[in-house]
Amino acid sequence: MSPETAVARAASTTNSNQNTASNIEEAGSSLAPATFDEMFAGPGLARPAYAQYLEWFLREEPARLADKAARAEELFRRIGITFNVYDDSAATERLIPFDIVPRLLARDTWAKLSRGIEQRVRAVNSFVADVYGEQEILRAGVVPTDLVLNNEAYLPQMQGLQPPGSIFTHITGVDLVCTGPDEFYVLEDNVRTPSGVSYMLENRETMMQMFPELFSSIRVQPVTDFPHFLRRSLAASAPEGSADRDGWPTIAVLTPGTFNSAYYEHSFLADQMGVELVESRDLQVVDGHLSMRTISGHRPIDVLYRRVDDDFLDPLAFRPDSQLGVAGLMEVYRAGRLTVANAPGTGIADDKALYSYMPEIIEFYTGEPALLNNVTTYRGSEADDLAFMLDHLDELVVKEVHGSGGYGMLVGPASSRAELQRFRHKLMANPGAYIAQPTLALSTVPVLAESGLAPRHVDLRPYVLLSPEGIHITPGGLTRVALTEGSLVVNSSQGGGTKDTWVLE
Repeated sequence: MSPETAVARAASTTNSNQNTASNIEEAGSSLAPATFDEMFAGPGLARPAYAQYLEWFLREEPARLADKAARAEELFRRIGITFNVYDDSAATERLIPFDIVPRLLARDTWAKLSRGIEQRVRAVNSFVADVYGEQEILRAGVVPTDLVLNNEAYLPQMQGLQPPGSIFTHITGVDLVCTGPDEFYVLEDNVRTPSGVSYMLENRETMMQMFPELFSSIRVQPVTDFPHFLRRSLAASAPEGSADRDGWPTIAVLTPGTFNSAYYEHSFLADQMGVELVESRDLQVVDGHLSMRTISGHRPIDVLYRRVDDDFLDPLAFRPDSQLGVAGLMEVYRAGRLTVANAPGTGIADDKALYSYMPEIIEFYTGEPALLNNVTTYRGSEADDLAFMLDHLDELVVKEVHGSGGYGMLVGPASSRAELQRFRHKLMANPGAYIAQPTLALSTVPVLAESGLAPRHVDLRPYVLLSPEGIHITPGGLTRVALTEGSLVVNSSQGGGTKDTWVLE
């Protein structure tokens, strides 16, 4: 059945659905010409990947869909899928918004994306391994030495240390945006402690509970096996010779504690993998091994999946006032008796100024041009770039070099004169702390609004596991959506929500 036939047949079923069809036509026609709508090719005309879903949607009663959305929100609330939003005074716990209209990606689109993601993730790992190893890329002049060695994310304590299989970036989240048919850009690489996996998994579980009939008719690649692949990947990265009587290395997830914004995810992943969730108070170095307390005594840990920032991992090696890490952890790590995932110091690859060199980094380590596009990036540390940034502040997105979560950024076209002026002073006071990029026309995917379907901007964070055994890319990943009309900021901390991402079989 063609998309045109699907829309026409479904729109003629009932009077109530006539209203829904009208709303769909509005959703498919109210977009700015420069914005790519992933679901609609025109007014009421679905793109091939969405044709079967739209046929189903048009048969649904709007009241039933609204009820399902409310039930999904209640399910998230009951399970406790929350996150903390930090402001100047306190932390506020919020429910992460979830939209029940999935984002669909065609199989061929995903296959193309996967090749680019794999190339990028392998190159990023090679870059980090090289920075803490022979530093060939610095000697070749491909990346400025000062930008690496004087970077606050660079850890001299890691120099010369090579973990098993030279794997530094065990788990990576690659933030992508779509600007046209099969046209994707990488916004940033997340390799320190990439978050959001639990939302991806809970989104799929919720959709399968709410709409089982959809998964019977539309073949979607699974994501629920991610915890299995995560445990397997971490186990494959364990130090040589480490295995318990069950044949598995001992793996633990290190969390800062219940007040951390991502604590739900830490406990969720530990539970799903069947491994221990530990805090610093549960750990100490015993006989040269990092060990956790158990009812039968101390048990050595082989792999630590840490969700604690570098500075707090070991008060003897980094911040002496840290209460979140373990004294002596780095000594055990250097001795080769522990794998830390991701490795300390991987944050050098998260640096947004180094991001601008990623095409050269990829070609240096792979011998091939980058398959995924980079966004043009201006560095405040360079005089010409800074002058351009100041002259075009109202046209650019300006980000902190080490920022995350959407904090500390400026979206020029959406900012007032007063906001632009305040940011101009910040930029002039510390130019090296900022980069700027053009404002991209992010694609839209409809969300379920009171009036029907309404277009909202989205990004995509696929999760990638790398180990000595190979690479695993979860099909789809986490789609984040800007729930405010016209907004380009998708971070949950800034009012964004999430969607289930379907990669079609």
